[in-house]
Amino acid sequence: MEIDFSEISYLKDPDEHILKADYQQFLLSLTGPTVIDITGINTNKCRVITTLLHGNEPSGLIAMHRWLTCQADGEIAQTNIRFIICSIEAASKTPLFSNRYLPNGIDINRCFGANKTEEYFQRASLIEHAISEVSPEAVIDLHNTSGTGPAFSVSPVITTDVLSLASFFCKTIILSDIRLGALMELDFGCPIITIECGGCQDEQAHEVAFAGLNHIAQCQTVDYIHQEKSVEVIYRPLRLQLKPGVELCYAEHDIGQEGVTLKSSIENYNFGSADTGEMFGWLDSHGLENLQLLDTNKKNVIDEYFTTRDNQLVCATNIRIFMATTTQIIASNDCLFYVVKDPVGDI
Repeated sequence: MEIDFSEISYLKDPDEHILKADYQQFLLSLTGPTVIDITGINTNKCRVITTLLHGNEPSGLIAMHRWLTCQADGEIAQTNIRFIICSIEAASKTPLFSNRYLPNGIDINRCFGANKTEEYFQRASLIEHAISEVSPEAVIDLHNTSGTGPAFSVSPVITTDVLSLASFFCKTIILSDIRLGALMELDFGCPIITIECGGCQDEQAHEVAFAGLNHIAQCQTVDYIHQEKSVEVIYRPLRLQLKPGVELCYAEHDIGQEGVTLKSSIENYNFGSADTGEMFGWLDSHGLENLQLLDTNKKNVIDEYFTTRDNQLVCATNIRIFMATTTQIIASNDCLFYVVKDPVGDI
């Protein structure tokens, strides 16, 4: 597929003809990253919502299309809204919403703030500019989790305004100082949060995205007034990763595979606690040398969180994990899951 990385399209207040009959038809009508501007009651303010940075995470697009259709029936936003639909090509590749990014491509949500100009970095710069040019009062980046699990939000800072925004969507926010080149790491002079709406196949995830989007559009101010719900803050998770060249598979029992074998039920741990001694999978003769868990100083602290029992991978302390997935390509190229120590379990 030939991609023009220098182009981004703009639509303003699209009608039913442009929106098509459903979100799939609408997606297939787009030729590349697209900005949709919606005129609100207060045209001096703008809120930005991004979606499909990853082509296999459709909840944001589904919610956006549903909301735009509702708006055509008379629901007017309190302020201008700018939607930015990012990885059109990846999302459109058959079967729809099956590719995080195109084969031989790279993850655009690792390309922000890099001061590079080629291909996906150029597109990231276009998206950054499309956000900056409207001086937004809030930026919400909608995603789906890689595996199943409840909705949560992520932010590099915790403020009252960030907590308020998060409460429109979920009950948990993760404070993360991990620098990956993600959109949420940029400074637009306003609150910015990532919302992980839940699994991409989960209808509830689409509802989370739509309800939160509708709240954001209809509230008169996104400054802190009150939270829709109490929000738990989880501080600074680490990413459990394979070391380069290590193989990964999933199974219900030890199958003697080289590298790392995780339990097929690993997604069941998402947002749950795992106690000291609990087993997550199996390792080959290299043991924990297959894995890395880097802290903010790039030190591998794997021994503080995990140990081995024979060839089993087990918890060395009480932990909580997030974003565990059985999608092998994501787990291998990004991370197996995020982990924090569980202070409740240590009491």
